[in-house]
Amino acid sequence: MRDAPSPALLDAFWRVVAQHGWHGTTFARIAAESGESLSDLRGRYPTPVDLLRAHARTVDQAVLEGTVPGQTGFGTARDRVFDLLMRRLDALQPHREGILRMQRDLMRDPLSALFLSPILMASMAWTLEGAGVSTAGIAGALRVQGLVGVWLSVARAWETDESVDLGPTMAALDRALDRAEKVASTLRLTEEEPALPDLNPGPVEGVDSAPPDIVDPPLADTGIMLADADAGPEQPGEGGTPGVAAAEPLPPAEPVPPSALSPEAPDAPATPTPPRKKGGSGPLSIA
Repeated sequence: MRDAPSPALLDAFWRVVAQHGWHGTTFARIAAESGESLSDLRGRYPTPVDLLRAHARTVDQAVLEGTVPGQTGFGTARDRVFDLLMRRLDALQPHREGILRMQRDLMRDPLSALFLSPILMASMAWTLEGAGVSTAGIAGALRVQGLVGVWLSVARAWETDESVDLGPTMAALDRALDRAEKVASTLRLTEEEPALPDLNPGPVEGVDSAPPDIVDPPLADTGIMLADADAGPEQPGEGGTPGVAAAEPLPPAEPVPPSALSPEAPDAPATPTPPRKKGGSGPLSIA
């Protein structure tokens, strides 16, 4: 990158911020601290904000190194966000004194903090993207805002954490992510598994289940039930089902008189079919 700052320039920049505060940071002091010329700095960074933005990009690249877009390589999205934020703190640790001084200055100057907020929001958006969490649309913008709140909470804990392993800061980050998951559902840092349907649902509340002795028989038993119906109604105690009336027997078939179409009466005269009247009411009549 054309404006990529050297490590020596970044060290000088943050030493000036630590000594003079954010509002006392000038290019003349940065040039004197770094040994670079004003003309060279002017050709690369129009304002100190541009140098701050270049530092933020350098940190983002260091944090995202080794990540895969949309990665789901380990743990949940929450675990990956936790890991990326701790890696960001590790990358900021060499310039801790200057960053903390700037943090205190911005707390007393809300307008400057608002002016510089897009730099932090861009870094948090890249953090979510590195964790495989979408930042698209309104929901994505809300996730970025939620992670900015998490970061500001962790930064306050980092300010008073003098331990080598940053144990108190890690604990503060864990609590902040817990609060973010509970309060801001739009952040969606957890990956919920879809619930499987209940294949054996219990009885519905308020509805009595039918006793097993009067449940409709399966389809395979229907033929047997109809065959047994011809034997007549069964009384309780004779093998029938108590309280259930048996099917009535079918009436005997009536004999069909022989006709001209019947082979049993070949000599019977054929009965002529009356012609259909025009406009008749038969189901097949046509006008």
